[in-house]
Amino acid sequence: MMESVDSETPSAPGEAGGETFWRSASPHAPDRVDDGFDEAEYMKANPDVAVAVLSGTVGSAREHFERWGRSEGRDLAFGANDPRGQLIPTQVPAHAPVSLSPIPHAADAVIVSRGGGVLILGWLDDSSHPVDCITVVAPGWRVVFDSAALARHARPDVSEALGKPIPYGYGYLGFVYGDGEIPTDGRCELQFRFKDGRGLAAVLELRTVSELELRVILLSHLTGAPHQAGAPNEAIARLDHGLGSQIIRFNQSLTNAITRTPYVRRFVGPPRKYRGSIVVCIYGRPEYHFIQNALFSTGEDIQDYEFIFISNSPELSDRLLENARKAQRIYGLDQTIILLPGNAGFGAANNIAVQSARSNRLLFINPDVFPKDPAWARKHGELLDTRPKSETQLFGAPLYYDDGSLMHGGMFFEMDSRVAFDGNRTSVSHLLRVEHYGKGAPANSPQFTRARPVPAVTGAFISVARPWFERLGGFTEDYVFGHYEDADLCLKSLQAGVPAWIQDLRLWHLEGKGSTRLPVHEGGSMVNRWLFSSQWGEAVNENLLGPRPTHPLLSDPQP
Repeated sequence: MMESVDSETPSAPGEAGGETFWRSASPHAPDRVDDGFDEAEYMKANPDVAVAVLSGTVGSAREHFERWGRSEGRDLAFGANDPRGQLIPTQVPAHAPVSLSPIPHAADAVIVSRGGGVLILGWLDDSSHPVDCITVVAPGWRVVFDSAALARHARPDVSEALGKPIPYGYGYLGFVYGDGEIPTDGRCELQFRFKDGRGLAAVLELRTVSELELRVILLSHLTGAPHQAGAPNEAIARLDHGLGSQIIRFNQSLTNAITRTPYVRRFVGPPRKYRGSIVVCIYGRPEYHFIQNALFSTGEDIQDYEFIFISNSPELSDRLLENARKAQRIYGLDQTIILLPGNAGFGAANNIAVQSARSNRLLFINPDVFPKDPAWARKHGELLDTRPKSETQLFGAPLYYDDGSLMHGGMFFEMDSRVAFDGNRTSVSHLLRVEHYGKGAPANSPQFTRARPVPAVTGAFISVARPWFERLGGFTEDYVFGHYEDADLCLKSLQAGVPAWIQDLRLWHLEGKGSTRLPVHEGGSMVNRWLFSSQWGEAVNENLLGPRPTHPLLSDPQP
């Protein structure tokens, strides 16, 4: 470190020793200016600058940085005291210090949307010098990613290149949603601050995408990366520290935009009063719409029900409208087609569909569910007329695979525990898992098909009184795409005093065949499992775990 300062050209403090990383001396709160530049912190990190300012050789730390520090790769001093996990508007443009570091790293991408989403991807070998935060400094804004909020994952290519065979999460993913428009042009700088005070910087171009594209990239990377030591729950565990809530807020903003102006078209015969409204959410597979029309149309009393098909696939719009016109003429089922401009997810789409329902009974059915018993609709009505209200407020039905074996006789909950080690520290995370009673059992399995209360039923078939559904707030829309909304609804009902029931109405279910499944949906399921576990873990752990829960409202009337 220099002891004196040249009056014409101050030098970089680390230059003589060949080091090009910076070291911050103190994280304590300094004086700030509006753009976030830290004069006091800059001088603490660069003692020769402090000497120059005190001696009057340089007018201020800001002047030194603008004239020499930026090109020398000096510490901008952003991030030490900034709030983390939120966008911070600034006025200073992002510049590129020429800086290399002895800490191996590569910033792969900074991907942003105009609506305020910021995604960072890359790898970093901080095994010896743990990172504290990563700050993105861009024209007009900056954001600080706390290390705890980064999803870390194994990078076999990095391990091989570094010659380090011991598993380590070199890869990182960080995401923040700022919920407001931001400038997205130009370059940005990633500043890495390490817990021992070290720092380094990398410069790259901002990559701008739409909000919907950003969601696909984010969720695909979240689930597509190989996880450390083969543990697929590693990324889920990282969602606890802010990443999960950022993703959910971002997805909710997209959902709100998608559901704002649905297109509704009815294909109906003469006016009639309906006993129930059958709601089907379509995504990716339009052919099941026509098949359901054909197979449901032969059932007893089916004329007492209307069908509402809501599409999360805008590319299918023309085909669905044409199919609905033909199907209504051929099979006579009254139906409504609702088209959305994007994938709003299972929960939000069904909630929108309910607004078009013209009955007080709602039946939510997957596109790949078909009647096994031709009299199911008549029996459904008889159940509503003859059974106690407590048994019919919300219920599911036995569902069967195409080979005749049982697919679903109600659902129960299990808890998976994962132990993680960070140095000498041990942490345990718990994630809920949903299981089906009788999955794969012979068709003749009355212990799974008879009427009884259960912890939950699958969203492939749910019958619920509309006033009760609305009192519960409908399906929770925080879940991404679709997964766990059904169990969430059942637990809300149980919490409000009404358990879900199984009633013996028998339908086929071609599980997993009714929609397109992509890597981005796996990422959504990871987020949903984390959210469901966060919301319901404590309640389930109390008296709802396992196939024989002890909750007082789930006592079996026929043990």
